[in-house]
Amino acid sequence: MATETAAAAPAKGAQGKDLVEKASEDLLGLPEQAEELTRELYHWLRADSLSALAAVGVGVLLYGLFLFARGQARRRLKRVAVFGSWGWVALRVVSRTRSFFLLMVSARIVAALFGAPGTWTSLIGFLFTVAAAVQGAFWAREFLLALVERKAGGEAADPGISSAVGVLTVIINVVVWGIAAIILLDNLGVNVTGLMAGLGIGGIAIGLAAQGIFSDLFAALSILLDKPFKRGDTIQVGQGGFVGTVDHIGLKTTRFRALSGEVIVMSNANLLNQQINNFADYSHRRVVLLVQVIYQTDIDLLGRIPAEMEAIVNAVPRARFDRAHLFQFAASALDYELVFIVDSAELKDMFDARQAVMIGLVKRFREMGVDFAFPAQVSYLAGPDGRIVDPHPADGASGRPAALGGARKQVQKG
Repeated sequence: MATETAAAAPAKGAQGKDLVEKASEDLLGLPEQAEELTRELYHWLRADSLSALAAVGVGVLLYGLFLFARGQARRRLKRVAVFGSWGWVALRVVSRTRSFFLLMVSARIVAALFGAPGTWTSLIGFLFTVAAAVQGAFWAREFLLALVERKAGGEAADPGISSAVGVLTVIINVVVWGIAAIILLDNLGVNVTGLMAGLGIGGIAIGLAAQGIFSDLFAALSILLDKPFKRGDTIQVGQGGFVGTVDHIGLKTTRFRALSGEVIVMSNANLLNQQINNFADYSHRRVVLLVQVIYQTDIDLLGRIPAEMEAIVNAVPRARFDRAHLFQFAASALDYELVFIVDSAELKDMFDARQAVMIGLVKRFREMGVDFAFPAQVSYLAGPDGRIVDPHPADGASGRPAALGGARKQVQKG
């Protein structure tokens, strides 16, 4: 094993030395390559000057047409581009189209149409590959950054959102330009298998070492892109959890101002793993009110109560009646369920309307002679046959049966 390792080390060293020597030879051979290009161009002009001049003219014309098309596209998109729209995204992408790429596209077309000399064709192909890889990276980078800014919207002034956008910009730049470099090297004939394997192993190692940090970071990016809430929103975290206002969204934690006044700090990953109820996007509020009346209420009044509830609700500003029904027999009351809508997102408006409806119910029920129920328990005395016994008979005798020790009524004989 040691022998194999020792043999592999000189092989790798020799391979690295060969690459350095090859690069040195290429640099030293640049004057000869330039001389070769000049010679072939001279022979082309001398042998077929008309074709060569036509190729140059067509190339200049194509390049001018490409520049004109880019300018026209930019002008048209500027007229309709609004921040955050797809036209605005397209304008940013088109604006990043480089003139060198358009030049190389023109040269590649001309070389294919007019049969340029072999050395010139190889040079144009090499430069076109470089220009295409770099231009693709520019387009991809600008498209992704535009999507991020589009998602961030008008919240860039928030320090937390600005930090998340900055981190995401760095990640996009590294990924896009890294992929572009690998594609470029692969097209130029460089073996990138070892490089990709090394990057993969290094990425796994870094990910395992900092998985907690990365989980919170990507959770912050999810909050930025998906927008389950934003700064200033009032939310509830978890089933029956705390309610607070979002004070700051950071790269690792989010801070809340609880209703009781204290600051609550929670990691982004833990936050997104729980159910979040956002109270900021209310267009209206629904109120469900349970009203209980006693069993002794007159049957005719029981049928009138839902209509009376509707009238009371409709008399309250911004309140809209939905329904009211007698829906169950409770242990000590008859239960009505009253549902109405308050056309306001403000919590205070909802409580004001709820209070007005409750006061209206109390006032109207007093006028109707309807009593509210309260928890009560009544015990009845029954005989052996199960019949209810009146504990206070009208004739003054005991209400208990004789079998249970009750006194019998004395009957006078005439």
